[in-house]
Amino acid sequence: MAYSGVVIEFVIGSSLAAAAGLNAWMPLFLLGLAARLLPAVSLPAGWSWLSSDLALWIIGILLVWEIVADKIPALDSINDIVHSVIRPAAGGIAFGAGSSAQTVAVDDPSSFFSQNTWIPIVAGILIALAVHAVKATGRVAANAATAGIAAPVLSTTEDVASFALSVAAIVIPILAAVLLLALIVAVIVVVRRVRRRRPRAPAGPRAGGADA
Repeated sequence: MAYSGVVIEFVIGSSLAAAAGLNAWMPLFLLGLAARLLPAVSLPAGWSWLSSDLALWIIGILLVWEIVADKIPALDSINDIVHSVIRPAAGGIAFGAGSSAQTVAVDDPSSFFSQNTWIPIVAGILIALAVHAVKATGRVAANAATAGIAAPVLSTTEDVASFALSVAAIVIPILAAVLLLALIVAVIVVVRRVRRRRPRAPAGPRAGGADA
């Protein structure tokens, strides 16, 4: 098992899982579509259902719904609550299917993940959950600060990021690694800003200093 092969598989899986944290259905739809249309992309037997007609239609419809719902103030918050379970689950599927698939960049997936099938699924769940948590928290703060005006802009940015991460993971893993690093930096920035905006608890009376 080549070390470089494991790294590439991890980058592919992590990028797809992170993309699912932003938009649950984007990486699943693109991965299934790529397996259907690109001869160089082949899903492992356990995940081949992603490229079926029924799966592509269902995932495609859900993708359109999430794209639309996520841009409507108030509805976007409800959508984030509903997807608190869906996005991590999608991340687990995306990591498991993507990391063990034959892609444009990987023509012989190693046995690192296939021998421990639960590892990529759990890793994908955790990655997608972390990205989703930051996205949802940041969206609430942005909506409160802009009365919901920022929702369509933020949602579009997230959709583009999810699309770019998914495509890069399937076709150019090196680019996916760069985009993933940029997403990590963005997550850190959002977390710091949210913490700064939290109101501080009022200080209690000083011991022995209270006036009678």
